[in-house]
Amino acid sequence: MEQVYIEDIASAEGKEVEIKGWLYNARSSGKLRFLQIRDGTGIIQAVVFKEDVSEEVFSMLGELTQETSIILRGTIHADMRAPGGYEMSAFNIEKVGDSPNYPITPKEHGVHFLLDRRHLWMRSAKQHAILRVRHEVVSAIRDFFNNRGFINLDAPIFTPAACEETSTLFETEYFNDQAYLTQSGQLYMEAGCMAFGKVYCFGPTFRAEKSKTRKHLTEFWMVEPEVAYMNLQGDMELAEDFICYIIERALENRRPELDKLERDISKLEAVKKPFPRITYDEAVKILQEKGSEIKYGDDLGAVEEEILGDYYHIPVMIHHWPAEVKAFYMKRDADKPELALGVDMIAPEGYGEIIGGGQREDDYDTLLASIKKHNLPEEAFDWYLDLRRYGSVPHAGFGLGLERTVGWITGVHHIRECIPLPRMMQRLKP
Repeated sequence: MEQVYIEDIASAEGKEVEIKGWLYNARSSGKLRFLQIRDGTGIIQAVVFKEDVSEEVFSMLGELTQETSIILRGTIHADMRAPGGYEMSAFNIEKVGDSPNYPITPKEHGVHFLLDRRHLWMRSAKQHAILRVRHEVVSAIRDFFNNRGFINLDAPIFTPAACEETSTLFETEYFNDQAYLTQSGQLYMEAGCMAFGKVYCFGPTFRAEKSKTRKHLTEFWMVEPEVAYMNLQGDMELAEDFICYIIERALENRRPELDKLERDISKLEAVKKPFPRITYDEAVKILQEKGSEIKYGDDLGAVEEEILGDYYHIPVMIHHWPAEVKAFYMKRDADKPELALGVDMIAPEGYGEIIGGGQREDDYDTLLASIKKHNLPEEAFDWYLDLRRYGSVPHAGFGLGLERTVGWITGVHHIRECIPLPRMMQRLKP
């Protein structure tokens, strides 16, 4: 008998098939048993008539507990009253594994309780929807860059020095030396774009920030494109096209999941080009008019990002930042050297910065002076300086945080639900 996955059940109408999965829910009504079965791709209801199975099997079905693994064999038929529009009339049921006292029940549970059981919590309908949207976003990310001729290069996880703020590094022994878990693959992508023109890396990154906000994880995924001969303007255009593509894919392919999450689709449908582009100076002026106490030269905090997100309702790009608040590798404006050619994209609805990037410093002497000014170990960046020694060109790129982006698209309050197994300050398991 052919096994079929629930997501493909329409193709099995009228056929006798096999479904392998787990018991999601069950109820009885006299000589009928109604079993809701999930197989990871969907949920279907199976109806078992007492006369179609042995007394022993029918009795066993009444004792099945949540998440018992079972195999059902039966006939598929359309039924608009059933979840998903199809139902199985089952005539053969095989129990594979018991599930006594399954801890996550339909009642309300606290977040810490659920996070301690994250390996089981992933089975729930809401978490399924979130992680399926994440899968779609990951697929869209790769398709966007692959279809534009980018080469995917993998950046190392172990690095010899910081890419950005040294106080947020995870340090580890590396044989007879010290190494750090990567904060970003950007510097390596700069090497890559000098070799291939257009590259991106996509993988886990680590920040030892002692932050407990809903927008921070210690381990998160980031995609980082880098393009040779690209300036700040081109970088912003790429970022804008990128976000529009991701949103379009989520709306096209994950509407059922977004509906299950009760996401306000109209807010995602409003995300269209062109995005607002404002200078840092303009952002400060808007914030001050809205009552913020921000001063020129301050970085934007969560409150300021939320104000700007509410002001525009779609992603806004803030460019030409004070150089003092940006990283050592950021190129400065030739006409206003106090400004860096950087850009941050702020998502609406309180999700904050989802993209940070800009044009990189391509002059050897200027970059060396910046490394020294930031008290960074020059020997750790000798290879990075080589990129300016041998055929340097203008180049730019950005990094997008996957979990924040998924949080915004799904409308989930805390991004800990946007990664299968979150790592936070006080969470290292499961």
